[in-house]
Amino acid sequence: MKLRIGENIKSLRKARDITQEALAEMLGVSCQSVSRWELGTCYPDMELLPAIAEIFQSSVDSLLGLDDKAEKEKVQEYLGRFQSAISKGHIQKCIAIAREGVAEYPNHYALLNKLMYALFVSGDDSGNIPEWKENREKYDGEIIALGERILKYCPDQDIRLEATARLAFQHMEMGRKDMGRSIYGTLPSKDSCRENHIWWALEEEEKLPFIQSQIREDYESLRNFIWLLGSSGCVSDQESLVALEKVFELERLICDGKLPPDGWDTARLRFESARLQGRLAQRQAMYEDLTAAAQAARAFDERPESHRYESVLLGTIEEKALDFETADSRPLREIMREKWLSDAAFDAYREEADFLSILAFLQ
Repeated sequence: MKLRIGENIKSLRKARDITQEALAEMLGVSCQSVSRWELGTCYPDMELLPAIAEIFQSSVDSLLGLDDKAEKEKVQEYLGRFQSAISKGHIQKCIAIAREGVAEYPNHYALLNKLMYALFVSGDDSGNIPEWKENREKYDGEIIALGERILKYCPDQDIRLEATARLAFQHMEMGRKDMGRSIYGTLPSKDSCRENHIWWALEEEEKLPFIQSQIREDYESLRNFIWLLGSSGCVSDQESLVALEKVFELERLICDGKLPPDGWDTARLRFESARLQGRLAQRQAMYEDLTAAAQAARAFDERPESHRYESVLLGTIEEKALDFETADSRPLREIMREKWLSDAAFDAYREEADFLSILAFLQ
């Protein structure tokens, strides 16, 4: 078995901003010795291993790379618990799970990234976190420190890019717009991403799933930007309605009309359409969309653990309830009843029988 102690020492040393000279001084060895360990030309003396492990708050087995399988299994357990918690909007539990994982594996970047994510989401004002504003201030420094550490040392490009985008957004949220925009500018352009170039390196059996996955990603991106146009206030209410209808048309086209009617997006999109119609005094259309939104919200709350659908362009898609991520622990019916329907667009309709019927349906 090949020991990975040299590369482990190097990774741990860099993660803690310890120079080779400083580590050598701590251990009473020459800088050249540390350099040779990291190059893999020799190993540290056996009696030094406990001291090295203590410096890095690690175990000797982990330092030697002998417990990789056990570590992977334990990390997956932490990640599974985290996903279960965030699918239900239990953000404080997410933070606790991530901190527990980081305490055990202080240099595992997947866990560090989840901790950064949980702290960031705890400041989300769209959920039902009463202390979101305090959290945003309280965790600002830790979010920035985690993001900068991941950017500097994480070898996993996907984790690094995810943390980069979140770091930029955190700066934007805290009013540091110039800094956030500068970090956004370091992200690669769409033209240079691997998905645009890897086709030529694929094996035949890889091509169909690759094409379908790219269609799905591009569909979701296009849908989200059209939705943003329709809900951002950048165009008139009438133009916004046209944009949202294009989202429905795009969904029918790409998904062959087979998308299950129990998605959060379905409820929210129908609600956004109803909100615009309420502002435009299009009463009948407003109630049709509100009814569809309420039905989708109930279906979402009662959705199965997983379901599948198929389309020619997307292939077979499996959606799991566990994959949903939210900062709000309430059922969607409650969110719609108590939050969405409080929008001023519905003030003129609140006492009408149809409106009251929808509220009752959402109980």
